[in-house]
Amino acid sequence: MSVVIKHKQQKFPDGKNVPEVPAAAPAPVLQVQLVTIAEEEAGQRIDNFLLRVCKGVPKSHIYRILRSGEVRVNKGRIDQTYRLMTGDVVRVPPIRLAEKSEKTVPGAEFKILLEDNHLLIIDKPAGVAVHGGSGVSYGVIEQLRAARPDAKFLELVHRLDRDTSGILLLAKKRSALTNLHEQMREGDTDKRYLVLVHGDWQNARQHIKLALHKYTAADGERRVRVQEDGQASHTVFSLIRKYGEFALLEAELKTGRTHQIRVHLSASGFAIAGDDKYGDFSLNRALQKADGDRIAFKRMFLHAYQITFAHPETGKPITIKAPLPQECERFLKSLPQDAVK
Repeated sequence: MSVVIKHKQQKFPDGKNVPEVPAAAPAPVLQVQLVTIAEEEAGQRIDNFLLRVCKGVPKSHIYRILRSGEVRVNKGRIDQTYRLMTGDVVRVPPIRLAEKSEKTVPGAEFKILLEDNHLLIIDKPAGVAVHGGSGVSYGVIEQLRAARPDAKFLELVHRLDRDTSGILLLAKKRSALTNLHEQMREGDTDKRYLVLVHGDWQNARQHIKLALHKYTAADGERRVRVQEDGQASHTVFSLIRKYGEFALLEAELKTGRTHQIRVHLSASGFAIAGDDKYGDFSLNRALQKADGDRIAFKRMFLHAYQITFAHPETGKPITIKAPLPQECERFLKSLPQDAVK
């Protein structure tokens, strides 16, 4: 990103330059920038580009400078729907930014399952949010960007719940991001999870189709419930093995709704082990303590273990797998070992 900063140096009345002295600075000001759009940045709307570049600036202010014509592309006025092209030169006017927090995002890398010029696929641990927000200062995407300051483009392709472990796709080019989003919209990706439920699961293969509705609970948390006029949702569950009063299932997503697996199972009378939103809370408390041969288990047993998609550049099918985390494997081994059917 090329940046040109324009500023004026203050002078005394006699024409001499004012010496630089330390002073308490006001809220930082983003000076005039001339940004040349690289190939990885092409295709996005100008408003989304500005929201990313001008972190800390209220969204209302971004749209105000767009309407006023202070933002120019190739020296001409544009509206908020303009999509950037490779080589465009964007003029970003001076903008007063909010004071930066003293907290810095610690850079972090995660177990890499695949990486090339287009994709970064990691095995996300449970307990780590994929992005900041809702009381979380930062997540996987912010930590990866901090660890890779030279990366021109890095965006989440999809999301995983904070307490879900497993495969997480990130795009290193905008073309890869849009291609994978289209595959997901068209249902061309195959996403599968491993999940442990409590209860007497009977069917070897079971389709659950229940419409889901997102809402905000009284405590401000995002929740989902089964509701007739909600979004159509479809999950296919296959029984892998029973472990006493538990059953290990493979969940195949036919749609990708928020909390889909968790709500479909809960609504069907099967609580996921360790699910603190839709599960059995008394069961969760019991699982956190060892009981006989069974060891303590202190997370949700939901793991994104496999995904199949077409590579955004070559079109060739790719299947990525992430093995069950060790804590999940150890917990299964501590349960009664029913015969495999």
